[in-house]
Amino acid sequence: MKPVERALAEAARALAEVSDTPRLDAELLMARALGIEREQLLLWPPADEVPAAFQDSVERRRSGEPVAYIVGRRGFWNIELEVGPGVLIPRPDSETLIAAAVRHFAGSGGPRRVLDLGTGPGTLLLAALDQWAGATGLGIDSSERALGYARANAARLGLAGRADFRLGDWAGGIDERFDLLLCNPPYVATHAALGLGVAEHEPAGALFAGGDGLDEYRRLAPAIGRLIAPTGLAAVEIGADQGETAAALFAAHGLQPVLERDLGGRPRALLIQVKQY
Repeated sequence: MKPVERALAEAARALAEVSDTPRLDAELLMARALGIEREQLLLWPPADEVPAAFQDSVERRRSGEPVAYIVGRRGFWNIELEVGPGVLIPRPDSETLIAAAVRHFAGSGGPRRVLDLGTGPGTLLLAALDQWAGATGLGIDSSERALGYARANAARLGLAGRADFRLGDWAGGIDERFDLLLCNPPYVATHAALGLGVAEHEPAGALFAGGDGLDEYRRLAPAIGRLIAPTGLAAVEIGADQGETAAALFAAHGLQPVLERDLGGRPRALLIQVKQY
């Protein structure tokens, strides 16, 4: 067995104690240490000795540090985003919002204006702008650190000319209507148990939303209707146990949210359109 293959096997065994995807984690960390892409590692495993940086990164992962922070990037939809401490790591669950928007705008030219509330490293906005080449958008976040990542990602992806990022508090000060509104707010209850390393490393402000996890929906619900264009769509991410409770908050403001499930069949988003008269 080649040194790299042996090191991968050993690392996967060690990471099984802390990760649901130990082999994948080991491969991503090895690729980073070798300075190659994971695909190259799998297809043409190098015969080189294992860099010392690999074991260092394995130990960081064993302590609970997210893989995305260690390698400095995370894939989402059709793009790759740079991430690091202070920003919420993009998750596949959030792709449910983009998939719903693709369905909504099928057969049309797509949205012209996109709003991403709580944009983090630009996750949803940049995925949407990459999907629809004719769109421009606005990303809002309350964290200057997150916005720094978002602007850097937009520049690296060639989207800086179509994406504007601003410091803000949800929809405060926004008086425009958008064809597509995307939002992944904090929705974890304050004392809820999370996976190893999540609460310890990711920003609490992007995770927790009060004792029932609904505080930010209470703030968002009154504003959503005025931000959606007549033929537009708002897609708001929710926790898997919040389908009814979060929907009720939006319904109380005259909206009619439709539940969207993720690929695992779990409640994942509320889709909202303004009433047509």
